[in-house]
Amino acid sequence: MSILLTGGAGFIGAATAERLLERGERVIVIDSFNDYYPVQLKRDRIARLARFGEALSVHELDFSDAAAVEAVLGAIDFDRIVHLGAQAGVRYSLDNPLAYAASNLTGHLVVLELARHRRVRHMVYASSSSVYGNNARVPFSVEDSVDHPISLYAATKRADELIAETYAHLYRTPLTGLRFFTVYGPWSRPDMMTWKCTEAVLAGRPIQVFNHGEMHRDFTFIDDIVAGVTAALDHPPSDDGAPKAGGSAAPHALYNIGNNRPEPLMRLIGLIEEACGRKAAIDFLPMQPGDVARTYADIGAIQRDLGYTPTTPIDVGIPAFVEWFRDYTGR
Repeated sequence: MSILLTGGAGFIGAATAERLLERGERVIVIDSFNDYYPVQLKRDRIARLARFGEALSVHELDFSDAAAVEAVLGAIDFDRIVHLGAQAGVRYSLDNPLAYAASNLTGHLVVLELARHRRVRHMVYASSSSVYGNNARVPFSVEDSVDHPISLYAATKRADELIAETYAHLYRTPLTGLRFFTVYGPWSRPDMMTWKCTEAVLAGRPIQVFNHGEMHRDFTFIDDIVAGVTAALDHPPSDDGAPKAGGSAAPHALYNIGNNRPEPLMRLIGLIEEACGRKAAIDFLPMQPGDVARTYADIGAIQRDLGYTPTTPIDVGIPAFVEWFRDYTGR
């Protein structure tokens, strides 16, 4: 059988597709290839997977369009789903909220309906560390209350978790939600912090640094994220009535995937400067609406249940990203 992978032309999606294909899985990618950032980057990610031949199929499709999804996937068999497609970005949600409702709410529900009616063995879906908002308790635990999101993006991701809990309860569909913490690495998005900082340093432009530099992030390398996604996929939560990570008694688990080590943003910028061989000009600014000063993942649950341990510090990951960035962009 095959794995349906939504958002497979995205940063995490394409890396996950590659890992699944490398281990011999058949992967069905659906992606809308929208223009939130340059579409060519998405097509370049997919082009790298052409070497896997017929094990990969790609369908340009908006997963929030239920009729189109049924028309394309109706005759295609799959027994697991990795749902990574979403409208990403905290700040963009302030400008285009309806895009988040369509993709992250309606789209999530469409994919859950697929999981329900196909009776899939397991569906893994992407949540976000943004659900923690300005959580005062650190590190952030999946047992913490997350009822006070401070951005629409975060609110949609929390809603996804609640809808998934309902489906696990009503239909006993095995579901796992993954709260990703500040993902970075080769083939990332142009709106991400590492890309924007590297691009600015190489171009000699000032870097905008918010909260006057008092920011910490649990930066997590893409390979470590993918390792967590595949580990989760291979271990569906049991329908045994026992509490799962996150507190559900239904077959629904929630896990943090992070590096378990918050780093000062200024240290990250220093590593980018070192890798680029140039100093950065910095424009210190106040905190942006919807942003948070610190993220820090408690990964005890995923370590205990799935044996997950991140292996890539930013001292290794940032030079790897900068090397890829310079090669890809010709800078």
